[in-house]
Amino acid sequence: MSGALEPASPENLRVLLQSEDFIVVDKHCDLRIDSKMWYEKNTVQAQLRQRFPLLADPLTYYGFRFCHQLDFSTSGALCVALNKAAAGRAYRCFKDRTVTKGYLALLRGRVEGENRTIDFSIGKTSTEGKTHMMCIEGTEGCENPKACQTELRVLEYGTYDGEPATKVLLEPLTGRTHQLRVHCSALGHPIVGDFTYSLGADSAPYRMMLHAHLLRLPLEPRALQVTAGDPFLPALDPKWLPQCTLRTAGGAVESLLDRAAAKEEEKDKEKKRKEEERRKEMKKKKNRKAESEEQKRPCQDWLSEWGTE
Repeated sequence: MSGALEPASPENLRVLLQSEDFIVVDKHCDLRIDSKMWYEKNTVQAQLRQRFPLLADPLTYYGFRFCHQLDFSTSGALCVALNKAAAGRAYRCFKDRTVTKGYLALLRGRVEGENRTIDFSIGKTSTEGKTHMMCIEGTEGCENPKACQTELRVLEYGTYDGEPATKVLLEPLTGRTHQLRVHCSALGHPIVGDFTYSLGADSAPYRMMLHAHLLRLPLEPRALQVTAGDPFLPALDPKWLPQCTLRTAGGAVESLLDRAAAKEEEKDKEKKRKEEERRKEMKKKKNRKAESEEQKRPCQDWLSEWGTE
């Protein structure tokens, strides 16, 4: 697999999870999710239509409700809602930033430090010839930069095709376009094979080495959680040669999920606390109303007696 990939087709579409409400697929790299262009026949949308024709919804433009986006070059876990109610529930998770995502990546060079927080603000570039790209605040032509944050955990140090490389787990805490690619590039360690953010220089690898490995949506009554394998292994790509392991991908994911679980627990406690406060306030209002009625009664009795004299 070091030089090419099997072309995406309905037959090799890998389904990670399927329920009444959702399908999660392992998106092929270098594949669009959907397209309005008549000549683009090979998309995730087309794969789903051919593989699951009865699940397509004619009321939607693309036939399927994609809950989020993955770049053309990025592979991995992609969630699709199968009805409007499920799409709404998933949308709220993304809107409230309660979704946990973990991306595996190979970066150029040796990333120092086991854990890094990358917080460059990101905006859209207005520089001629680069308007399809994003940029960090302070660079020429960067418009409307917004705060962004990515957590980086180093997994392994090694080489890719003889050059120093680092395998990492990236956790985007915000959701800006091209966030992971821009953040890694700004850190001085662009993603291996990222043609766009290397300005066309990194063209030798057969793909961009960014993969959506973990996806967790804290839905009720049960969370949706999937992992989409690890394509960056020597057995799959012999050009990647790890030399020093700091932690496994599984261990890093567990750490990420533990932190997410702690946040969810804290949020649940806060929700219960607010509900208890609301209940107590309702009880107080009810008691005040009852007291008010008691206070009014002697006056009403007196008025009633006075009116009969």
